[in-house]
Amino acid sequence: MKKVQDHYFSKAKKENYPARSVYKLEEVQKKYRVIRKNNHVLDLGCCPGSWSLYAVKTVAPAGIVTGIDLQPVKVKKLTLPSFEFIQADIFAELPFLEDRQFNVVLSDMAPRTSGNKFTDHVKSVELAIRALELCGSFLRQGGNFYCKVFQGEDFPGFAADVRKLFKQVKVVKPKSSRSESREIFVLGMNFTGFS
Repeated sequence: MKKVQDHYFSKAKKENYPARSVYKLEEVQKKYRVIRKNNHVLDLGCCPGSWSLYAVKTVAPAGIVTGIDLQPVKVKKLTLPSFEFIQADIFAELPFLEDRQFNVVLSDMAPRTSGNKFTDHVKSVELAIRALELCGSFLRQGGNFYCKVFQGEDFPGFAADVRKLFKQVKVVKPKSSRSESREIFVLGMNFTGFS
């Protein structure tokens, strides 16, 4: 297990990504082409910026990545016009996104962990549900959704909700995710919308 951690950590450093989490997105991208050239991408919980940086490269030359997080993103390569950062709470009103539509919604959000697995799971599911709600407002028909959530008793209900809104849904545990981690990812492809 330590070799896997060291491998992805070292690889991220060598490839100038701020965190190893980038490979959790890269793996699904290589397999499913979630993000396409010239897409508009909404990256929820974008700090420290690895997913946004990867997405910016993927949507080039004319795509835009909009990142939202409570914490500021300080990656020098992430600048306008291909990246815009909004420091905000995703549970608050998001008037700056009014009338915006995205091809992809990404969420690598995680709660501040407490050490209590049940509490952390519940908070993680709350974040995932909010990300899914935001799809209803900002994701284009036919769009894609890739979201982290901690496994636990509420996970099947969340996955079922995603299945109601997307034509194809996959539950993914990327190789770069630490084996002891309770995180899992839900991939929704071809958004049909809330009925």
